[in-house]
Amino acid sequence: MLELILFVLTSFGVGLSGALVPGPMLTVTVSDSVKKGFLTGPLVVLGHFITELILIIFILAGFSWLVGSAEVAIIIGTLGGIMLIYMGYITSKSTVDLNDVSDTEETSSKYGSVLKGIVTSVSNPYFFIWWATIGLAFLFKGVEMAGLVGLIGFIIGHWSADLGWFSAVSFFSSKGSTVISEKQYSLIMKICGLFLIVLGAYFLITAQLNMLNFRLY
Repeated sequence: MLELILFVLTSFGVGLSGALVPGPMLTVTVSDSVKKGFLTGPLVVLGHFITELILIIFILAGFSWLVGSAEVAIIIGTLGGIMLIYMGYITSKSTVDLNDVSDTEETSSKYGSVLKGIVTSVSNPYFFIWWATIGLAFLFKGVEMAGLVGLIGFIIGHWSADLGWFSAVSFFSSKGSTVISEKQYSLIMKICGLFLIVLGAYFLITAQLNMLNFRLY
């Protein structure tokens, strides 16, 4: 029992170390929280959870080798890079009347936040690299230790880290919407959009270089 508790706590720590690394999901959480409020963080994380749950099922079904393959990494890097560049462009052009956000807009934006959580997860090649290495090791360790209970323990620890961190980011970002002007909001969107574009370009270029090396060898 004590070993399982320590495993869950370790899963939390490792998950938190990954969540703290700046990436597209963090950028989207910050930019959307300013506009949509605190719930953005948990909703983005929900999209991330959906993606991870599908991936876990995929791994347990016997396709773990595919998650870490070079060919898949190249494809994800290319398509993900293009998607992030597009999201960055849309984000940088985002405008809003901070004093006039209708209930309909807020409701529809919630579904958009979940979708963004999914998109920023699958478009990030490092998400799959993490799961092909660290995530895979912890997943099988949990199963080896206590079967289904160990698997659930790993998921609880890992997901608690993501939910805790991104909820905190969303809370503090949303508080800014009560004190910033529309001009300052526009600047935040441009900075976030630029970061996504640069990140997308990096993923895209890296994927093309990897493809070139793959063909050479």
